[in-house]
Amino acid sequence: MTMPTPAIAVRMTRDGVVFQVRVTPRSSRTGIAGMLGEGNEAVLKIALQAPAVEGRANAALIEFLSDLLDAPRSAIEIAGALHARTKTILVRGQSADQIAAKLEAALAVVRQGR
Repeated sequence: MTMPTPAIAVRMTRDGVVFQVRVTPRSSRTGIAGMLGEGNEAVLKIALQAPAVEGRANAALIEFLSDLLDAPRSAIEIAGALHARTKTILVRGQSADQIAAKLEAALAVVRQGR
């Protein structure tokens, strides 16, 4: 019996698509590490090899999300909590459904590996 997959909280704003991530810098590898919470409080956990020094973790986060979402780096912005672990991400040029589908697909791959 499989458990239902909780949805990642992704919403459309006038500026683009917004969702939250919780980063763990100085990890052994960069990638999706799971989820925290559920519903409107769901946060995607992302492990980053880069340290949280001189903006390196933020740059690594943008690079990782750019690859994951198939979006140019210029379309991805840390819109809130630049110096905190839980960050608000803004993505321009894609719909909320597109972003949610890509995030859910990547999360499903992580869950299958466990």
